[in-house]
Amino acid sequence: MPAAHGGRTSNESSLVMAADQAFPPAARLHTPLDFERVYGYRRSAAGDGLVLHACPNESGDARLGVSVSRRIGGAVVRNRWKRRLREAFRRMRCQLPQGNDFVVVVRARQVPGGAAGARRVEQTLVALATRLVGRSGYRH
Repeated sequence: MPAAHGGRTSNESSLVMAADQAFPPAARLHTPLDFERVYGYRRSAAGDGLVLHACPNESGDARLGVSVSRRIGGAVVRNRWKRRLREAFRRMRCQLPQGNDFVVVVRARQVPGGAAGARRVEQTLVALATRLVGRSGYRH
């Protein structure tokens, strides 16, 4: 018997919806040259255990690169930070200044826990980006 929703089961429909809200490849910095360009622009702001580097881009969209050093912890901790930062970027992308590439470097050793920690990371990301792009001498 065919499933409702055009042949998809309800579980498959939820997977399709989740994929639509994913962190698309076009929103990521991929190559070492992308990271070098952002670092070479020499504009950064720090706060709450994060350092945000920024550089204008030609695509018109906000893009993200994440750097988490081994000094932060083992693979589990580093990957947790990366997931948290990608999710914060995905959720707050519309509030970030568009037309910029951002690289987030983690300084803190502990991931803030729970929903309160996730909100704090999101707020910090938006605040740093807004402060950084709003500085004089940052041309867009």
